[in-house]
Amino acid sequence: QVQLVESGGGLVQPGGSLKLSCAASGFTFSIYAMSWYRQAPGKERELVAAISSAGGSTNYADSVKGRFTISRDNAKNTVSLQMNSLKPEDTAVYYCNGKWFRYDYWGQGTQVTVSS
Repeated sequence: QVQLVESGGGLVQPGGSLKLSCAASGFTFSIYAMSWYRQAPGKERELVAAISSAGGSTNYADSVKGRFTISRDNAKNTVSLQMNSLKPEDTAVYYCNGKWFRYDYWGQGTQVTVSS
């Protein structure tokens, strides 16, 4: 069955770094656009970063540009999010998403907490 499994979340101090990973299985990963979303308590889920199926195109939320980098490895069916210069406002549950036409898959999420 389809699975998206996130890992790498945790507690980090402001200014620190974390790398999230998402392992995909059960679908043809290489044709899917992949994204990272996040949802903070009391807020709507928002798009953080997205990458095209072949990895040639990326886009980022204004709030993370220059600090976060999305990448993918189609040979390993993984997508990653390198997060640098983390701020308290980056605290949220981060979700991996895969999309191809009407097919739309989500992971269970991983908690990222930025606090001193």
